[in-house]
Amino acid sequence: MDNNVETILLNDEEGNEIEFDVLTKLDIEDKEYLIVAPTGEEDIDAIALRIDKDEDGNEVLSTVEDDEEFEMISEAYEAIFSDEF
Repeated sequence: MDNNVETILLNDEEGNEIEFDVLTKLDIEDKEYLIVAPTGEEDIDAIALRIDKDEDGNEVLSTVEDDEEFEMISEAYEAIFSDEF
């Protein structure tokens, strides 16, 4: 995925498009992740999405549901950005 992407549009469970700000892209253990937050929302936590490939080789975003994987992403994000707070 292009490193210069600043926003993405995703569909929620009801099919509504929601714009997200891309906070950062992380490369961890041969996988790529995006950390995103809804555009204009101050009180909502960031969301971690894994960049996977479908059967045609196209990039697709997947939610991270494994607790260990999510913890690994959270620790990497905090390590990188802890100096900014």
